[in-house]
Amino acid sequence: MPFCPSICPYCDFHVLTRRSGQVEAYLERLEQEAAWLASQYDTRLDTVYLGGGTPSFLRDAEIAALVGSIRRHLGWGRQENTLEINPGTVSPARAALWRELGFDRASVGVQSLDDATLKFLGRQHDAAGAREAVTTLICAGFRVSGDLITAVPGQPLERDIHGLVELGVDHISAYTLTIEPGTEFARRGVTVGEDDERAGFERTEELLTAYGFARYEISNYARPGQESRHNLAYWNNRTYLGLGPGAAGHYPATRSPAVLGSGGGEEPLTLRRTNPHLHTWLTGEQGEMEDIDAEEYVTDALFMGLRLRAGLDLDELAQRSGLDVRGRYAAAIAANVQRGWLELDGPRLRATPAGWWVLNRVVTDFLEA
Repeated sequence: MPFCPSICPYCDFHVLTRRSGQVEAYLERLEQEAAWLASQYDTRLDTVYLGGGTPSFLRDAEIAALVGSIRRHLGWGRQENTLEINPGTVSPARAALWRELGFDRASVGVQSLDDATLKFLGRQHDAAGAREAVTTLICAGFRVSGDLITAVPGQPLERDIHGLVELGVDHISAYTLTIEPGTEFARRGVTVGEDDERAGFERTEELLTAYGFARYEISNYARPGQESRHNLAYWNNRTYLGLGPGAAGHYPATRSPAVLGSGGGEEPLTLRRTNPHLHTWLTGEQGEMEDIDAEEYVTDALFMGLRLRAGLDLDELAQRSGLDVRGRYAAAIAANVQRGWLELDGPRLRATPAGWWVLNRVVTDFLEA
């Protein structure tokens, strides 16, 4: 859902502010795309994730219409259904409506609980508003995840983390402030020092581990049993539908229905499609399908799976892809184990904490192999 009340200076997602008639056109087109996806795939869904943009920025009737389109054509998640929420959009009545519509998990863009940090980040809410929003959502029965940005100049990180934990969230996504080309921060010349970035990266884990959270993915922490089931599908390289402008999907290879596990043939293992941005998407145009062959499937799985503390099972990956994964990447694995960046425990390969910090370099070794 691409609409936001304002564009944050660090944001490089496909977002835009609301204009007359655009949301109505978006909802109409979404209905059409949901119907098309339903005609193409078996859509017994485990999870639904409504991200943005700011999905909670939609008016009550609009979000009800959006959910109606999904339910009519695609069904609803059997395990978990997440709504991304901006603190400034929350009220007890709206939280009750979102629960009634079927959302059971809320991902809240807290970012910080320090007013000066929030102002620097261009957020429209203050710390008191963020606290009130999280409390309201927990009282409404949501599993709540709080987003946190680290390595912000002058940020009281310890206070931010303590405050978020104290509110009672069971999941925290902690992302380092990154200055992306084309953003307002890039135009203003804002920079993030590597020492600050690393300090935030390491201190966040120290503090959250002490509070009883486990770092189950490079940027995500959860109390036991509270991991994001939806995001685990991405990190485990499973298939998912992409609905809406800019949405990415990872699909079964429809030309070979029993494809995963068949391995190594002429057909692609899976397919990928990224939808165009709003104005093109509204015309009915869809992104082109891209074939994912066995080799690309394996490198994607390695890139995503090494983000997880659990890592990935190389024997299982070999069975799914039809490639001799251990043999093909033996040199890359051995070199990175020797550097202390990877560890191999039987068939399971995982990154060490030191390896997480240089994960792009580790993955490059696999790509070059």
